[in-house]
Amino acid sequence: MLRVGVFGAGGRMGAAVCDAVAGDPGLELVAAVDPNRAGASAGGLVAVADRQAVADAGADVAVDFTIAEAARDNLIWLADQQIHAVVGTTGFTDGDLEAFAAAYTAAQRACVIAPNFAISAVLLMRFAELAAPYFDTAEVIELHHDAKIDAPSGTARLTVEKMAAASADWAPDPTVHEMLPGVRGAKGPAGIRVHSVRMRGMVAHHEVVLGTEGQSLVIRQDSTDRSSFMPGVLAAVRAAPERVGLVVGLDALLDI
Repeated sequence: MLRVGVFGAGGRMGAAVCDAVAGDPGLELVAAVDPNRAGASAGGLVAVADRQAVADAGADVAVDFTIAEAARDNLIWLADQQIHAVVGTTGFTDGDLEAFAAAYTAAQRACVIAPNFAISAVLLMRFAELAAPYFDTAEVIELHHDAKIDAPSGTARLTVEKMAAASADWAPDPTVHEMLPGVRGAKGPAGIRVHSVRMRGMVAHHEVVLGTEGQSLVIRQDSTDRSSFMPGVLAAVRAAPERVGLVVGLDALLDI
């Protein structure tokens, strides 16, 4: 049985992860950590402030759903403790990823970072990648709750990266004048535009719009509840001990 600790256990996602781990017969929730919400109930445990509780409990895998500033330090610490990491936190830089890759390879442990743990989101990214060579214009729209502090989402960034890698033949943006600065969104790899929406009442939603002469294709996925992420989180927790180094994207574990 894998022993699991959770960082960010007092937040909505962290609490959902704690409940999911506690409800899985093949996993054991052994530590819940949240410096900002110590004392909160999480999967039958009480959240504590000190991350040392994860190591003291003998965790095999730790799940991090915090913020990038905290996770950067947590992940290097976990590698030093020789604990596998599963990470839903976003906002990391390329330099961060390089540091994680080096630390976990040296520790012979795995760091699984997934911008999105919903299977539907993983499929959206794959479908967009497959469709990209058949279209010459595309834009990506991501919509999230108003508590998300980074933009665009990691899912949107990875989607655009996969599309750009699948095809370099994209038509130029015809816009000459922006009557409102920034109205065309951000320019991602290969010039593919990305738009971010922050809205109360939403959870996580992604849409890819592709077009070519006489036809268009819209691919959309919606996570209307945080429970949608739990099967992917649990799959990553179970798979992490079988890997070494940095793994980016749930698709790498699911062979999608």
